[in-house]
Amino acid sequence: MKTSLVPNISLFVRLVELGSFAAVADEFGYTASAVSKLVSRMEGRLGVKLLHRTTRKLSLTPEGEIFLAHARRIILLEETIEADLSRAVGEPRGHLRVNCGTAFARHKLTRLLPRFLEKYPRITLDVSVCDRRIDPIREQMDVTIRVGDSADSDLVAVRLGTVRRIIAVSPRYCSVHGRPARPEDLRRHACLLLSGFAEQAIWPMRVNGNRMDIEVSGPVASDSADMLLQMAIEGVGIIRLGDFLGEDALAKGALIELFSGEHDDEPKPLTALMLPNRHDIPRVRAFVDFLKAELRQPAARQAAHRDAHSC
Repeated sequence: MKTSLVPNISLFVRLVELGSFAAVADEFGYTASAVSKLVSRMEGRLGVKLLHRTTRKLSLTPEGEIFLAHARRIILLEETIEADLSRAVGEPRGHLRVNCGTAFARHKLTRLLPRFLEKYPRITLDVSVCDRRIDPIREQMDVTIRVGDSADSDLVAVRLGTVRRIIAVSPRYCSVHGRPARPEDLRRHACLLLSGFAEQAIWPMRVNGNRMDIEVSGPVASDSADMLLQMAIEGVGIIRLGDFLGEDALAKGALIELFSGEHDDEPKPLTALMLPNRHDIPRVRAFVDFLKAELRQPAARQAAHRDAHSC
């Protein structure tokens, strides 16, 4: 009796997408040599060579191209079956692959996931956290969460909310250095900057209806927004950051927002990007709808955070 190809089809597709035995091995929990042997067994079962292997890259043979097209259809059929079964039993189920940045993961997603898993106990999650911009199609992410405009026209985009910039300072800093009264005062204050982005040193303002760009500097720059947030709370300097990073510190009075009426907060969309053949799968839709509901922040609550504390 011939062995079935079905269990290894997903592995083969990911191997083509990632182009590396080692990368697939890490993802599936195998060794690179085990992945290579599984592919060799598939080739032996089919009686054709699927891949050209060299020390630098993998490439598909003509037979491999045919097999890949069928493999992707089988995966799509499997997902369709799962979706239909989920609808039939009225409960989303299955495995979700999610990607987001480190700041969103720490300050938002980590707190939301326990409630999501409690609500949908038949869904499991694989969450990839990184600040580099990945290719959701190549990485086969079900949901990719991004801040800013998306140029991925091949993906289905759902708006989750809006991220705005705020300028904030701690009472400790104010007690030592005073509170800047005008936007121009920021030039002589210690400001904390995100390294690697020259534009982060330019803080945009609106004064008397005119745009004013304030170039700031300070004692600390870092590629970690979380580190800068903690430095600001400790009174090292003034910070400009995404509102969801500073939300808790503002609510507790550890930070106070500055220039809320004059600062150009540069609103950016917070978006969930989905693969076009998966956006209607119940588990994907359940996750995105959950995020939409949870990430709605009433404007009144945000205003209260701004006004509840002062230096």
